[in-house]
Amino acid sequence: MARRFLPGISSHVYHRGNNRMTIFQEAIDCEIFLTMLEDAANRHGTSVHAFVIMTTHFHLIATPSSEISLASTMKQLGERYTNYYNRRHNRTGTIWDGRYRAKHLLEERYWLTCLRYVEQNPVRARMVRSPATYRWSSYGVHALGHAIEWLVLHSLYLSLGATADERQAAYRAICAESLPEADLVRVRNNWVARKRTVELATV
Repeated sequence: MARRFLPGISSHVYHRGNNRMTIFQEAIDCEIFLTMLEDAANRHGTSVHAFVIMTTHFHLIATPSSEISLASTMKQLGERYTNYYNRRHNRTGTIWDGRYRAKHLLEERYWLTCLRYVEQNPVRARMVRSPATYRWSSYGVHALGHAIEWLVLHSLYLSLGATADERQAAYRAICAESLPEADLVRVRNNWVARKRTVELATV
């Protein structure tokens, strides 16, 4: 049965490879994935605010315009990327570990916590020392003013300053420190709880 999400409310979306397999082997894999994400989001009316692509999984923060926008976006993205990945890497079968998980972000403070959680992921994984040096995330947009035309700046990010320079400086200052352990536990516990219960977004 199709999942339904609250229109206008952001969700933190997470999906990983089957049995923790590598699903992004090369730069071209990441480039194709982002192109497919842009197309699916535009086609189905989903605003993507943040992303990070890791080797075995990815995170998104996205807001649907209708109850089925996000589910339709993820269905198209998952199917198209699977077909691409299997052709390129000469394999068959699923690449995903079941269904993607998505958690509504209903609190303003928690939205910004999740933004930091997503974009600091490569640092926590010890892939880089600074999120600014990691190519496959939206940190460069929020902190450095890099241009990704299809990425939609969320109102809570925009509230960090009156100008682009002010917002970027404020976000860099926020991200200069790692997320407190309590916030990390909260985000991770949400995913554990989600695995054990029926999702609120599912009907």
